[in-house]
Amino acid sequence: MPLSEHEQRMLEQMERALYAEDPKFASALEGAGLRTYTRRRVYQAVAGFLVGVALLMAGVIVPYYWVSVVGFLVMLACALVAVTGWRKAPKPGEHPVGGPHGRRPARPKRSMMDRIEERWQRRRDEQGH
Repeated sequence: MPLSEHEQRMLEQMERALYAEDPKFASALEGAGLRTYTRRRVYQAVAGFLVGVALLMAGVIVPYYWVSVVGFLVMLACALVAVTGWRKAPKPGEHPVGGPHGRRPARPKRSMMDRIEERWQRRRDEQGH
């Protein structure tokens, strides 16, 4: 059962108000924010890896070998974060969750109204059966 005209107008007003009030949150709902966050985390991990390399080299040069061990552990942790973050980063047009391998196949971008309407329809179908 589709939404009535009045309900559609109300949802459109709510969508516009959300974009006006908090555009960052609204874009996060669309998935672009998650992609940006994940990539930023990967870049930070790469920078941390480079710091770990510097610590490893500094520990070899100075007589404090524990600095080398800390550098190696930093490198290891940052490499793990970078690899897992890069694999989890949704590609443009992909949704971050769902599907067989944690990802859904690429679909055309839908509006927030379409997603809300689809969820509403699923709830009504589940309650009816």
